[in-house]
Amino acid sequence: MNQKNGLGRLIKQRRLELGLTQRALAAQLGVEASHVAYLEGGKRKPSLTLMARLEDSLGVSRQQIFLLSHPEAAAVVNPDAIQPIQPRQRPANDWRQFTADRAFVKRHSITRRELQAFKELGLLGYVLSRHQVLAILTMIREPAEA
Repeated sequence: MNQKNGLGRLIKQRRLELGLTQRALAAQLGVEASHVAYLEGGKRKPSLTLMARLEDSLGVSRQQIFLLSHPEAAAVVNPDAIQPIQPRQRPANDWRQFTADRAFVKRHSITRRELQAFKELGLLGYVLSRHQVLAILTMIREPAEA
């Protein structure tokens, strides 16, 4: 169970408090025991119908189940819960970190001209991940069709 899996921890805790096995809870919910294991392990999220059944079986509100399943929705449900966004580093700093990885630059044969182009994109405010860089390189290196 991963650290961010609040729903899985809650389901397991309530299930154990109620003295239920995964199989017994699954029977109450009308799902396979493996589905309960997936929920507890954070590998699945419950449907809205299953959230209602979890509420009935575990005595946990649907809203709590929904917010643990979809933490990104907390800001919509409770705008006061929005965490202040930390100021990002300037794009130039992002760029310096990228160019500092000489092994990556060498492995993909990135030329000085390409590095300059990516630097200018970085200065415009674009955050370039390694995957974005490789995708752009693939596009600009493709031979032009005649």
